Amino acid sequence: MSDEVDVPEDHPRYQSLLTRHRIEAGVEKGITSKQGLIAEGRGEAFDYLLGEETIPSADAAERVAAAYFLLAEHPVVSVNGNVAALVPEEVVELADVTGADVEVNLFGRTEERMQAIAEHLREHGAEEVKGLTADARIPGLSHERAKVDRDGIYDADVVLVPLEDGDRAEALGEMGKTEIVVDLNPLSRSAQVAAVPIIDNIMRAIPNVTAHARDLQDASREELEAIVEAFDREEALAAAERRLREGAREDAQDAK
Repeated sequence: MSDEVDVPEDHPRYQSLLTRHRIEAGVEKGITSKQGLIAEGRGEAFDYLLGEETIPSADAAERVAAAYFLLAEHPVVSVNGNVAALVPEEVVELADVTGADVEVNLFGRTEERMQAIAEHLREHGAEEVKGLTADARIPGLSHERAKVDRDGIYDADVVLVPLEDGDRAEALGEMGKTEIVVDLNPLSRSAQVAAVPIIDNIMRAIPNVTAHARDLQDASREELEAIVEAFDREEALAAAERRLREGAREDAQDAK
């Protein structure tokens, strides 16, 4: 998708400019909101501090996420406007590899936005997009994100909740679901309550989880369960916070 912005791919800010462009284009298409632009700017600041790369603890969390998806009876990838704008093809590929459902879920829910995002995902290969029926509610939430499909998020055992969504992530956990969160801020409520916090850019994280899922497809259930059991979510959060505060020097010391 290098033709999306008039900037050469070797430009040091290429990825950042591409991301901004996709969000802007999403606003014009009715997929993202102006608030999504603000959220993107906040995330970009954290990514800059992380070195704009997938740190080792994030890659480990992405592998655990893949194991959870492969173990799940009914995994679901939740999609909001920014996710649809930034990684539509990647979300569809992850769902294809792991057998997950894709469901649109929005805080600023309107019928027009829901339909626009669903159509956008179909244009990028999705055969079925859930979220439009909204025949169930997540207990404890009073806003529009409580509305979900009964045969989608409501019935899921594992849910990937990309980007900041603290109250819903907490509510899903209270329903007994395993929630996997992609968030560049390890101190956000969504990351803090997630069973698997992935502190990484969504544009790296989703393809990484898919790659790990492909690698683990032939693993036994026992092997997948061992990967999940060995994961230390508190250490994953602490490692990300160290990188934010101290830079790559800390990771280099940990690797010795």
